[in-house]
Amino acid sequence: MRNKMRILGLAVLFGSVAALLPSLAKADNANQETTIEFSGPVQVPGMVLPPGQYVFKLADNESSRDIVQIFNQDQTQILATILAVPASRPEATGDPAIILDEQPNGNPETIGEWFFAGETAGVQFVYQP
Repeated sequence: MRNKMRILGLAVLFGSVAALLPSLAKADNANQETTIEFSGPVQVPGMVLPPGQYVFKLADNESSRDIVQIFNQDQTQILATILAVPASRPEATGDPAIILDEQPNGNPETIGEWFFAGETAGVQFVYQP
């Protein structure tokens, strides 16, 4: 069974692997730019991100707000472009939120959902079976 954990605000340690540090500063409301630091590996569709700092943004795409781009720390390289689906939460918080799904047998947690600071809207990452 998959347990979902919500990580908000400053670094919160869970399980034995990953901690997240969402940036408190938002660079642009249009693209929902969020800086996140992982202390352990995490999986996104198509790849595993090693520990480190990453920038998540909604792609500049007029036809869809459900394309997420993940950049390296200084935003000089796009590491992944991910199709997502809309997600919602009942209550907005002042900080961005990442929901991780624990995986069995020591596999890296997967990023399930990303919610934008101050909003009930976000995106859910879609994984192929």
